Amino acid sequence: MNLETKVGQTSVVCPHCHTTTSVAEDDLSGGQCEQCGKALFDGHPVALSGAQFDRHVENSEVPVVVDFWAPWCGPCRAMAPVFERAARELEPQARFVKVNTDEEPALAMRHGIRGIPTLAIFKKGVEVARISGATDSARFTAWVRAHA
Repeated sequence: MNLETKVGQTSVVCPHCHTTTSVAEDDLSGGQCEQCGKALFDGHPVALSGAQFDRHVENSEVPVVVDFWAPWCGPCRAMAPVFERAARELEPQARFVKVNTDEEPALAMRHGIRGIPTLAIFKKGVEVARISGATDSARFTAWVRAHA
Protein backbone atom coordinates (compact mmCIF):
# COMPACT_ATOMS: atom_id res chain seq x y z
CA MET A 1 0.00 0.00 0.00
CA ASN A 2 1.40 3.38 -0.94
CA LEU A 3 0.41 5.98 1.64
CA GLU A 4 1.11 9.64 1.28
CA THR A 5 1.75 11.28 4.60
CA LYS A 6 1.37 15.02 5.07
CA VAL A 7 4.26 17.05 6.46
CA GLY A 8 4.19 16.82 10.25
CA GLN A 9 2.10 13.63 10.10
CA THR A 10 3.08 10.02 10.75
CA SER A 11 1.35 6.86 9.54
CA VAL A 12 0.48 4.47 12.36
CA VAL A 13 -1.46 1.21 12.24
CA CYS A 14 -4.23 1.02 14.84
CA PRO A 15 -3.76 -1.83 17.35
CA HIS A 16 -7.54 -2.31 17.53
CA CYS A 17 -8.93 -2.24 13.98
CA HIS A 18 -5.56 -2.55 12.16
CA THR A 19 -6.24 0.27 9.72
CA THR A 20 -3.54 2.78 8.87
CA THR A 21 -4.17 6.25 10.18
CA SER A 22 -2.31 9.52 10.03
CA VAL A 23 -1.50 11.38 13.24
CA ALA A 24 0.44 14.52 14.09
CA GLU A 25 4.07 13.65 14.89
CA ASP A 26 3.96 15.84 17.99
CA ASP A 27 0.78 14.12 19.26
CA LEU A 28 1.59 10.42 18.89
CA SER A 29 0.93 9.68 22.56
CA GLY A 30 -2.54 11.23 22.38
CA GLY A 31 -3.37 10.11 18.85
CA GLN A 32 -6.60 8.33 18.07
CA CYS A 33 -7.52 6.11 15.15
CA GLU A 34 -9.40 7.90 12.38
CA GLN A 35 -11.45 4.71 11.76
CA CYS A 36 -12.43 3.36 15.21
CA GLY A 37 -11.60 6.33 17.46
CA LYS A 38 -9.55 4.29 19.95
CA ALA A 39 -6.12 5.26 21.28
CA LEU A 40 -3.24 4.39 18.95
CA PHE A 41 -0.89 3.68 21.87
CA ASP A 42 -1.86 2.32 25.28
CA GLY A 43 1.45 1.04 26.66
CA HIS A 44 0.70 -2.65 26.03
CA PRO A 45 2.04 -5.05 23.42
CA VAL A 46 -0.39 -6.06 20.66
CA ALA A 47 -0.88 -9.74 19.76
CA LEU A 48 -0.89 -10.07 15.97
CA SER A 49 -1.81 -12.67 13.37
CA GLY A 50 0.25 -13.04 10.20
CA ALA A 51 -1.85 -10.65 8.09
CA GLN A 52 -2.00 -8.09 10.89
CA PHE A 53 1.76 -8.39 11.37
CA ASP A 54 2.41 -7.58 7.72
CA ARG A 55 0.11 -4.57 7.87
CA HIS A 56 1.82 -3.15 10.99
CA VAL A 57 5.37 -3.75 9.78
CA GLU A 58 4.83 -2.51 6.22
CA ASN A 59 2.53 0.47 6.83
CA SER A 60 3.72 2.02 10.08
CA GLU A 61 6.27 4.82 10.08
CA VAL A 62 6.82 4.06 13.78
CA PRO A 63 9.39 1.28 14.38
CA VAL A 64 7.81 -2.07 15.28
CA VAL A 65 9.44 -4.18 18.02
CA VAL A 66 8.41 -7.83 17.73
CA ASP A 67 8.52 -10.61 20.32
CA PHE A 68 8.35 -13.99 18.55
CA TRP A 69 7.32 -16.38 21.35
CA ALA A 70 5.33 -19.49 22.32
CA PRO A 71 3.26 -20.15 25.46
CA TRP A 72 5.20 -23.33 26.42
CA CYS A 73 8.58 -21.53 26.36
CA GLY A 74 10.00 -20.73 29.81
CA PRO A 75 12.39 -17.99 28.61
CA CYS A 76 9.48 -16.46 26.64
CA ARG A 77 7.39 -16.30 29.81
CA ALA A 78 10.36 -14.71 31.62
CA MET A 79 10.70 -12.14 28.82
CA ALA A 80 6.99 -11.20 28.80
CA PRO A 81 7.07 -8.75 31.75
CA VAL A 82 10.26 -7.16 30.39
CA PHE A 83 8.56 -6.65 27.01
CA GLU A 84 5.43 -5.27 28.70
CA ARG A 85 7.50 -2.83 30.78
CA ALA A 86 9.36 -1.63 27.67
CA ALA A 87 6.03 -1.00 25.90
CA ARG A 88 4.85 1.16 28.81
CA GLU A 89 8.13 3.05 28.88
CA LEU A 90 8.93 3.48 25.18
CA GLU A 91 5.60 3.84 23.36
CA PRO A 92 4.88 5.82 21.18
CA GLN A 93 8.49 5.92 19.95
CA ALA A 94 7.90 2.30 18.87
CA ARG A 95 5.00 -0.16 18.55
CA PHE A 96 5.43 -3.37 20.59
CA VAL A 97 3.85 -6.52 19.15
CA LYS A 98 3.83 -10.22 19.98
CA VAL A 99 3.63 -13.11 17.52
CA ASN A 100 2.83 -16.58 18.86
CA THR A 101 4.99 -18.83 16.68
CA ASP A 102 2.79 -21.87 17.44
CA GLU A 103 -0.19 -20.02 15.92
CA GLU A 104 1.83 -18.41 13.10
CA PRO A 105 4.43 -21.01 11.98
CA ALA A 106 4.53 -19.72 8.38
CA LEU A 107 5.35 -16.20 9.61
CA ALA A 108 8.06 -17.58 11.92
CA MET A 109 9.52 -19.59 9.05
CA ARG A 110 9.42 -16.62 6.67
CA HIS A 111 11.43 -14.56 9.17
CA GLY A 112 13.90 -17.34 9.95
CA ILE A 113 12.90 -17.74 13.59
CA ARG A 114 14.94 -20.72 14.81
CA GLY A 115 14.73 -20.16 18.55
CA ILE A 116 12.44 -18.29 20.89
CA PRO A 117 12.14 -15.78 22.24
CA THR A 118 13.48 -13.87 19.26
CA LEU A 119 13.12 -10.10 19.36
CA ALA A 120 13.33 -8.04 16.19
CA ILE A 121 12.91 -4.40 15.22
CA PHE A 122 11.40 -3.40 11.88
CA LYS A 123 11.50 0.06 10.31
CA LYS A 124 9.31 0.72 7.29
CA GLY A 125 9.07 -2.99 6.51
CA VAL A 126 12.77 -3.83 6.93
CA GLU A 127 14.27 -5.75 9.83
CA VAL A 128 17.05 -3.61 11.32
CA ALA A 129 18.00 -5.54 14.47
CA ARG A 130 17.50 -8.95 16.11
CA ILE A 131 18.41 -10.66 19.36
CA SER A 132 17.52 -14.12 20.65
CA GLY A 133 16.91 -15.25 24.20
CA ALA A 134 15.54 -13.56 27.27
CA THR A 135 17.30 -10.49 28.61
CA ASP A 136 16.85 -8.10 31.51
CA SER A 137 14.83 -4.91 31.34
CA ALA A 138 17.74 -2.44 31.26
CA ARG A 139 19.55 -4.26 28.44
CA PHE A 140 16.38 -4.75 26.41
CA THR A 141 15.32 -1.10 26.75
CA ALA A 142 18.83 0.07 25.78
CA TRP A 143 18.79 -2.26 22.76
CA VAL A 144 15.42 -0.91 21.60
CA ARG A 145 16.54 2.71 22.06
CA ALA A 146 19.71 2.01 20.05
CA HIS A 147 17.87 0.50 17.08
CA ALA A 148 14.36 1.98 16.98
